[in-house]
Amino acid sequence: MDDFLNTKIFGVKWSRLLTNIQQTLYMVGWALLIGTIIGFILALALVLTRKGGILKGPGARVVHAVLNFYVNVVRSVPFVILLVTIMPFTRLLMGTTIGSTAALVPLVLYISPYLARLIENSLLECSPGIIEAAQAMGANVFQVIRYFIIPETLGSVVLALTTGTIGLLGASAMAGYVGGGGVGDLALTYGYEKMNTPLMILTVIILVVIVQLIQLLGGAISAKLRAHQS
Repeated sequence: MDDFLNTKIFGVKWSRLLTNIQQTLYMVGWALLIGTIIGFILALALVLTRKGGILKGPGARVVHAVLNFYVNVVRSVPFVILLVTIMPFTRLLMGTTIGSTAALVPLVLYISPYLARLIENSLLECSPGIIEAAQAMGANVFQVIRYFIIPETLGSVVLALTTGTIGLLGASAMAGYVGGGGVGDLALTYGYEKMNTPLMILTVIILVVIVQLIQLLGGAISAKLRAHQS
C-alpha cells in the first residue's frame, strides 16, 4: 500500500491526490450540513413572512424584506470576491485563513443564502389549498410546517440540495486560491502553476465524477420520495 501511495501520477503522488480529494469532501460535507441548516431556516422564514404567507402583520413584512435583501446581496457576490473580502472575519473566527477548516467560513456564508433561495422555491410548491385545509383543522404554524409543507415538498427540496451541493463543489475548488486545499488547490499549485496540463485534466475528471455521483444520488432519493408521496 505504501508503495502505491508513493508512486506518482502526472508528477503527483497518489497520497497527495487522495488527501486533496479528502479535503474537498471534508469542505463540501461540513459546509453543506451547516449551510443546509441555516438555509432551511432562512427559507422557512421567507415563506412564512412573504405576502400571503402564514405569518401576518408589519413585523412579518419587515423580516421578509430584511432576509430577502440579505439573500439577494450575498448571492450577487462572486465567491472568489467574497472569499477575499471576509478574510479578516475568517481570521477572527478561525485564527487563520489557510486550510480546509478556515475555508468553511466563506463556503457556509456563500452557500446558505443560495440554498435558502432554492429551498424557498421548493417549499412554495406546496399547494395553498393544503395549507388552508391544515389551518382550518386547527393546525398551528409548527404543525403546518412539520406535517404538511415539508412532507409535500421533500422530493423537490432534495433536488434543490443536490443543485446546491454541485454549486458548493465548484466553490470549494476555488478555495484553493487562498490555500483552502482540495482538488482546486491541487489543480492550481501542481497543475496550472507548473503547466501540468494532464494533471489539470485529471482534476477536472475527478470533479465531473463527483458531480455525476451527487446528481445520481440526489435524483434517486428525490424520485423515491416523490413516488412515496403519490
